[in-house]
Order: sequence, then C-alpha cells, then structure tokens
Amino acid sequence: MARGGLTTKIHLAADGGCRPLVFVLAAGQTVDAPTFMDVMAGLRVARRRGRPRTRPDVVMADKAYSFRAIRNHLSRRGIRAVIPVPADQRGHRLRWGSRGGRPPAFDRETYEQGNTVERCINPPKQWRGIATRYEKTATIYLVGLHIAGSFLWSAC
Repeated sequence: MARGGLTTKIHLAADGGCRPLVFVLAAGQTVDAPTFMDVMAGLRVARRRGRPRTRPDVVMADKAYSFRAIRNHLSRRGIRAVIPVPADQRGHRLRWGSRGGRPPAFDRETYEQGNTVERCINPPKQWRGIATRYEKTATIYLVGLHIAGSFLWSAC
C-alpha cells in the first residue's frame, strides 16, 4: 500500500463516547473482514492503574464483518459480538435446513446504538486534507487521522 489516495479504506474502533481508539488503513479493493484482526490487535484502552485494557465487553460491527472466523475470535476472547447476518448467509443456512446450524445471536437494541463509528469518523472527514486525501503515502495519511483523532479526544 504505497499511496493513501482515493482507494484507501479507514477502519477504526471507537468507544461509546464517539472517540477513536484505533485507526487502520487498508487498500480500497480489499474485503473488510481481514482488517478486523488488525483493529482488534491495536486496541489499547488506558486504565488508571495496571495494563491497558485490550478486551472490550461488546463489539458492534456492520454486515461486512459477519464471518465465522471473526465470531469465533470474539467468542474465544469472551467478547459479545453484535453483528447482523447478511441476507445471503441467512438464506444459505435456511437452505441447509436442520444441518444449517443455529443462527448467531443478535441484539437489535444494542445494534441500534452502534452508529458511534459513523459519528466518530464524520468530524475528521470535515478536514480538507483527510476528506480529499492529498497525501501520497499511507503513513502520512494515517498521521493526519491520528491528529484529527487527538482533537476529538481533547474536545471531551
């Protein structure tokens, strides 16, 4: 990934207060799911004392992250996943009948509060340099995202 241009996707984790915790860049043509592990690996929330927290209570994601590997990863770590199942996956499972397995748990009420990532990414996208992606390298573009994220944290 040599350029930060128009084909760059921003993946991020945000807390409940719409503040960014992790930014990860990926090429625009890649699938969203493989980047999920990079986002989770970069997650560090400072505590008053002790090591930073790396395991959230709940992970809310959109349908692009609905993969068995992601659900298994979260389950092994004791994290509750709130990820809707796409219609095609639901149809495949129903076609298998009783062998299709049980549908994954989904908490609709919790998911309705899941627009925190969208509300978190909107203020940095108002910056001209981030919105138009003038930077040539992904590293410089990522630095601009971190600076914008630090302004969000200082506004609290």
